[in-house]
Amino acid sequence: MKIEQIYTGCLAQGAYFIESNGEVAVIDPLREVKPYIEKANENNSKIKYIFETHFHADFVSGHITLSKETGAPIIFGPNAEPSFDAIIAEDNQVFKLGNITITVLHTPGHTMESSVYLLKDENGKDHAIFSGDTLFLGDVGRPDLAQKAGSITEEDLAGFLFDSLRNKVMPLADDVIVYPAHGAGSSCGKNLSKETIDTLGNQKQTNYALRANMTKEEFIKEVTDGLTPPPQYFPLNVKMNKEGYDDFQDVLKRSAQALSPDDFEVAANETEAVMLDVRHQDEFAKGHIPRSIFIGLDGSFAPWVGALIADVKQPILLITEEGREEEAIKRLSRVGFDQTLGYLKGGFKAWKNASKEYDSVSSISVSTFKESKEKSAISVFDVRKEGEFLSEHLIDAKNTPLDYINNHLAEYPSEETFYVHCAGGYRSMIASSILKSRGIHNFIDVQGGFAAIKKADMEVSAYVCPSTL
Repeated sequence: MKIEQIYTGCLAQGAYFIESNGEVAVIDPLREVKPYIEKANENNSKIKYIFETHFHADFVSGHITLSKETGAPIIFGPNAEPSFDAIIAEDNQVFKLGNITITVLHTPGHTMESSVYLLKDENGKDHAIFSGDTLFLGDVGRPDLAQKAGSITEEDLAGFLFDSLRNKVMPLADDVIVYPAHGAGSSCGKNLSKETIDTLGNQKQTNYALRANMTKEEFIKEVTDGLTPPPQYFPLNVKMNKEGYDDFQDVLKRSAQALSPDDFEVAANETEAVMLDVRHQDEFAKGHIPRSIFIGLDGSFAPWVGALIADVKQPILLITEEGREEEAIKRLSRVGFDQTLGYLKGGFKAWKNASKEYDSVSSISVSTFKESKEKSAISVFDVRKEGEFLSEHLIDAKNTPLDYINNHLAEYPSEETFYVHCAGGYRSMIASSILKSRGIHNFIDVQGGFAAIKKADMEVSAYVCPSTL
């Protein structure tokens, strides 16, 4: 028996490749399925099953394409109603894989079809659970993503989740390994751990949601308290996972169109495409196409695209480093953004060489920022999440979280210079690009963000542990 966790940091997502005696099961695959097929071929194995823990909201799964390519059936838990052929398993239904078995444990709560898959080894002993978004390390799945399922409320879902955990998961032995669908950075929970594998016994000791003496009422309150609205692209990804989507190779073929600077400019002017610059933030600051939006490939690219662009049908024109065009298209497709019209051939360098107009972002070192703040009162805006800000922030700074920056535009000074920072520089450059696209140019980005501010011994608020907020 072999279990491989295939973790994708950008999405904080774990897919699983399980092999026993020449037979393979893939759980929650990503959209580009070639790696799973190649891995099976290398091991002279056959992909027998594709298990989905639920209809994912934060990424487009590869289940449909992988099934078409391999002939393996797609398996969902009870209550799932996909628009394509799939096995809708019964609670406790067992699937044999080589010398091991995988049992479906229906665990409604995160969504109504959510299921945990229990793997039993060659001796019939409980070995591991693939817990999807039902149980994370340090947290549980948010219960507000299926509110439109009839009259069911998030409180109802939280109650179902409490029962699922107590009746299906917590009775399992402490040495059972937990393989969750997500880790820290995912929007599917509130306080996920950075670890990606643990034992159930340790989770019973450390995960607030598994506290033995917790009442259902306490659980519902804790799980629903402090939930921010889910990103707008979530229901659109659910729809694609439930109803179907184009194969990634077809998306790549139509999206990988190299456009000259002139053709790129014409496309930008004649369509409503977002010009998306995915280079490093430092390069964007030095020079970029006016009104282009920065979301760098080397950060949490896909989740920020989903949160800020939101509509998966939005046409996109790409500005990338040369050689990273296909990577950008692939990572857009992971969250359902399939309408890329093309990319700037030769990158931003070609744009400059064509003598096209370009813009830049004013950016200063933290030492210069510190001097400016000590000389006079200045306006500072922190674009980190509210929880980060409340935990610790620069004295007199205002919080305008990047997730909701469009709701805060009226708060920025119209004439006087103001300063913008995040934790390390990535998010503040995204914010800078959005501000500029809205015609706001009277600001300066603080390089290195709050991390650099703390190192510079600037006055910050007393630290409060985020978990106590």
